[in-house]
Amino acid sequence: MDKTEILKALSHPVRVEFLEWMRQPQAHFSSQAHPLDMGICANQFEKRCGLSQSTVSAHLSTLEKAGLVTTTRVGQWTFYQRDEETIRRFLSHLGETL
Repeated sequence: MDKTEILKALSHPVRVEFLEWMRQPQAHFSSQAHPLDMGICANQFEKRCGLSQSTVSAHLSTLEKAGLVTTTRVGQWTFYQRDEETIRRFLSHLGETL
């Protein structure tokens, strides 16, 4: 767990919002054709936030680099899920050090 990368990732409100949406995917991505337990397809973020594909990809890449999300490739699609274990460890670390 790279705490610096996580803090950088969490410094942008859109990335925090993406993580919030992924916490309850059924509430935010119910129109996704693929099962939500696969994760959230990148294009669902584009539809929901109205940002360009490249901007959404950059935000998701930052979250992935920080270890806050995991990815699964299925054909041409990439699905994203929160990495709950990394998030728990990071929050625990914050509670112990701040």
